Amino acid sequence: MPDANPILTALISHLRETAVLRSCAGLLGWDEQTCMPPEGAEHRANQSALLAGLIHDRATAPQIGEWLSALTDEGALGGPDSPHAAIVREARRGYERATCLPRRLVEELSHTATLSQQTWVEAKRRKSFPHFRPWLEKMVALKREEADAIGFPAGGCKYDALLDDYEPGATTAEVAVVFRPFREATVQLLNDIRGSGRRPDASILTRRYPVEAQREFATAAANAIGFSFTAGRLDESAHPFCSGIGPGDCRLTTRYNEQHFPGAFFGVLHEAGHGIYEQGLPREEFGTCLGDAASLGIHESQSRMWENFVGRGKAFWKHFYPQAQAAFPEALSDVSLDAFHAAINDVQPSWIRVEADEVTYNLHIMLRFELEQQLISGDLEAADVPGAWNAAFERDFGMRPTDDSLGCLQDVHWSAGLLGYFPTYSLGNMYAAQLFEAAERDLGDLDAQFARGEFLPLKQWLNENVHRHGQRYRATRLIEVVTGEAPSHEPLMRRLNRRFRPLFGLA
Repeated sequence: MPDANPILTALISHLRETAVLRSCAGLLGWDEQTCMPPEGAEHRANQSALLAGLIHDRATAPQIGEWLSALTDEGALGGPDSPHAAIVREARRGYERATCLPRRLVEELSHTATLSQQTWVEAKRRKSFPHFRPWLEKMVALKREEADAIGFPAGGCKYDALLDDYEPGATTAEVAVVFRPFREATVQLLNDIRGSGRRPDASILTRRYPVEAQREFATAAANAIGFSFTAGRLDESAHPFCSGIGPGDCRLTTRYNEQHFPGAFFGVLHEAGHGIYEQGLPREEFGTCLGDAASLGIHESQSRMWENFVGRGKAFWKHFYPQAQAAFPEALSDVSLDAFHAAINDVQPSWIRVEADEVTYNLHIMLRFELEQQLISGDLEAADVPGAWNAAFERDFGMRPTDDSLGCLQDVHWSAGLLGYFPTYSLGNMYAAQLFEAAERDLGDLDAQFARGEFLPLKQWLNENVHRHGQRYRATRLIEVVTGEAPSHEPLMRRLNRRFRPLFGLA
């Protein structure tokens, strides 16, 4: 994309150099989660804080404000939906947010996140919230300070400032309005399933699945759906994640359990979905919003689509199940495709969000959304999180966590300071359903393609319709452009009902 004028050229050059610096911080973060020795945490915290401060200096440089002041004519930029207008719009948004924050706070957040995450790993291992509590208290205090510094629209709430960082333009009230009927429809489906009396034999998924065979099988599946291992890699971490370091370098992680097949396998498909998005962003636009994901919700739509709409579908396993039986003969030689497919689509309340079935998953997210709002508003203090979590979990799932590793310590997000992130997971599920319906309209019978091992048509459709736009459109606008409809929970509920009612003998 040619640059329009010297001022825009200067802005883009500055943005790209800043993005390179951010990618260095991203690489340090990946190393911290995968191979840094524990005693390196303090030094890593100092490294990360210094980089965060340098990045903040560049993000708040006065010349950015001068450039933006000279780039206010959308018509001259090609119109409000033009690539140039998008670059200026998102640069202005980033600059306005960054200039609200003092460098001291930015550095302290980064330093605290590094040490907090290392403490969280140990606290989770020990199943001890008291071990983590001081760090959560500090992180929540810092995020409240960040929210106050950024501010929020009149009539909104403090949580809006944090949510907007991950889902630009979204507000807490808007998300709550969307979640309300979504929750009601989910609970209705869950109650119907629980009352059906039909239960698959999920114990076949907890037989012995050797770790090395899991790694090889998951890698082959990620490669088949379009994740490039010449531009990426797969490693292990305490919590699965995807890091888009930069063009040609995307890092995935997962965690393996020899007695639980779905955890690592579907975790890899999930992170590979994120990775396919990262690899599909225009390399030549790195550093500008056109080379960045539209939002975390759109990002999550890609991972959940590949993990669930594709990976848990019968058609996917018509292709992959013979390979799975060859990889795990001890576990699967006596298991039919139908029995295996039913097992990986079992629906029942469970402790761990990342291992939850498609129906109950969003209830996990809504619980966190509720608690995060209370933490940021001050209605809930960090010290009271275990009790509040356990009470809410019992209310929603009919079970009370027996220890903190099954409850409030299971996710890395709060230790990393990612408050405001969780709602994007359920928004992503909703976006995924709408995008998948649009892909089916354009590409025809996707299940027939998957059964033949043909996954690239969907991947290429996503490249063309979602990935190549970067942040040219905000999330809701992107969904409207691609699907012709405003975002809604109804396509997702249609999909869940269509998949799970037959599996459980429901009309």
